Amino acid sequence: MDRSKLTRNILLGMLLGLVLGSLIHAMALDTSSLLTVYVVDGIFDVGGKVFIASLKLLVVPLVFVSLVSGASNLSGEGHMGRIGIKAVGLYLMTTAIAICLALLLANLINPGMGFNMATATEFVAKESPSLKQVVINIFPTNPIQAMAETNMLQIIVFAILLGVAITKAGAHGERLRDTFNDWNEVVMRLVLMLMNVAPIGVFCLMVTLFSKMGFSAISQLIYYFVAVLLVLMVHFFVTYPMLIRFVAGLNPITFYKKMMPVMVFAFSTSSSGATLPVTLEAVKKRLGVKNQVASFIIPLGATINMDGTAIMQGVATVFIAQAFNVDISLSGYLMVILTATLASIGTAGVPGVGLITLALVLTQVGLPVEGIALIIGVDRLLDMTRTVVNVVGDATVATVVARSEGQFEQAIFDSE
Repeated sequence: MDRSKLTRNILLGMLLGLVLGSLIHAMALDTSSLLTVYVVDGIFDVGGKVFIASLKLLVVPLVFVSLVSGASNLSGEGHMGRIGIKAVGLYLMTTAIAICLALLLANLINPGMGFNMATATEFVAKESPSLKQVVINIFPTNPIQAMAETNMLQIIVFAILLGVAITKAGAHGERLRDTFNDWNEVVMRLVLMLMNVAPIGVFCLMVTLFSKMGFSAISQLIYYFVAVLLVLMVHFFVTYPMLIRFVAGLNPITFYKKMMPVMVFAFSTSSSGATLPVTLEAVKKRLGVKNQVASFIIPLGATINMDGTAIMQGVATVFIAQAFNVDISLSGYLMVILTATLASIGTAGVPGVGLITLALVLTQVGLPVEGIALIIGVDRLLDMTRTVVNVVGDATVATVVARSEGQFEQAIFDSE
């Protein structure tokens, strides 16, 4: 399918799903009604879950094959260490900027002032791992188990080590590198096959979500909701375009046009990991980042780069502090910046990462973890938007690093 038609169809599927889901929600049907049981919880829910499962199916083979392929090519040229330092440095920088923007704008909007705490319910957070355990857990003892459990940090470490070993194995390594390059092309073909049915999957996801939630969940937390959206938009329309324009020297408008299908995928799936196959394909085929850089930086970013999540944590911290009438000092805000930035890497492989890292941040500054219960109601809708920010951040860093390393194809970026 033509890419421009695909983008149009995905957007159309998302819009139709949102409208139909909102209409079903407005009908206030009983959970036992035929429409709810057989259509919403049946056809649409199954379609959406099968689509998500298909995306997740590709994540582990895509990350492993692409990273081995990228690392084996990069390390042979002596570039991998430099590229890795640049990528991690940019990821940490954009995350810190995101948190600072969140704290600044949240204090201007004051989303938690006068909030009625009677609506609060108890929230039990999953235990966050210690820094020592995080470092230990990065290194796999069983790579097959890491793949089975989708432990992305361990998969990344094993793939990089294998890629480096391939370059040092002489002729044997060259043959294996060619094999992984071939596998990489096959996996990308699987991605393209899945994208052809994406509009249907996105439609099913939107119908299921909005038929159950609608927009009513936003009303009680409108200031918090608006504050998070505003910071996400500032980061999305200011921070990233400045990096693209002034560091990479490219046109931000063209960049965003090329990333449109990825943004729609991210919004509908609410998962950077599930969107990873589409992100990688777009960065290579639409933006012009060469495979050696894209296959290394994009999987890494999907694992450790959480700008959107960091923004939620910053605004939520201010909101909960105001709701509980707790004053956070300047040192407390500095602790929020440091903790949230490091936590975006440390707990990236843990399910429910946003709320887990938020619990860690709240604990560090002495705020009640129970406050998380106040924002759970709208977290699903906000998660869709912040996932868009996360994947665009991954693509931004990959583009900036590729330009600085001469691993960028301008002709692909300029093409229609």
